[in-house]
Amino acid sequence: MDNVTKPIPDHKRGAKRRILLILHILVLLMSIALIVLISYDAFRNISFIANEMYLKLQFWICLFFIFDIIVEFFLYPKKWTYICQHLLFFIVSIPYLNIIAYYNIQLSPEMLYLVRFIPMIRAAYVLAIVLGVLSTDKISSMFAAYVGLLITTVYFASLMFFIEEHYVNPGVSTFWSSLWWAFMDVTTVGCNINAITPTGKVLAVILAAEGLILFPVFTVYITNAMTRKSSDNTQQGDNTTSSKPANATAATVAPAVASTASN
Repeated sequence: MDNVTKPIPDHKRGAKRRILLILHILVLLMSIALIVLISYDAFRNISFIANEMYLKLQFWICLFFIFDIIVEFFLYPKKWTYICQHLLFFIVSIPYLNIIAYYNIQLSPEMLYLVRFIPMIRAAYVLAIVLGVLSTDKISSMFAAYVGLLITTVYFASLMFFIEEHYVNPGVSTFWSSLWWAFMDVTTVGCNINAITPTGKVLAVILAAEGLILFPVFTVYITNAMTRKSSDNTQQGDNTTSSKPANATAATVAPAVASTASN
């Protein structure tokens, strides 16, 4: 007998999608909790390595990220393809901060601050997936994913820029000045605040490059939306025009038929 691949029933496919959507929403909510704690620690200048609550929370959240990847692996039909595509997200879900704290590994403050953002890579990927599911078509899905990625990158970059620059840069007195710098840099307009530290200069290059890549997507999306709307209006006008002659012909034929019947 030939090996025939049986199609997956619709109810099972729908159940898998619901399970994955619930897991992804939970990943987003946990990521938001991490973002809130990171922001709180940054604004109050609290060392997150010394903050046991943050370390415990990130440990369990990273374990949930790994659990989410394992569930997706078992639900995905092509196992090796899934491993190749998601190996990076498994690596970034490892709780590196807890490992560093447990073994007392000495790293620079800048490197430690970058390490704490590693799980956010997984969160950004899940955000793109959820926005894609909630969108109506592929173009809207891509646009929503790009917007989410842009906002997330600008916020994290402004937070890192504030931590690195506010001690040495007189132009960065508050977080809002750092956020203003990030928005101006990603739009490639420029700002009167210049980066001084090496981390700040690297962030400036990354934001400018991201702006050059992502902002043309907005132009393409707006152009496509306007073209699609114009096409729909033209099609509706053609349908209205084509229906008028038919109505006129029917109105002309009806009296003629009536007069013929009376004769």
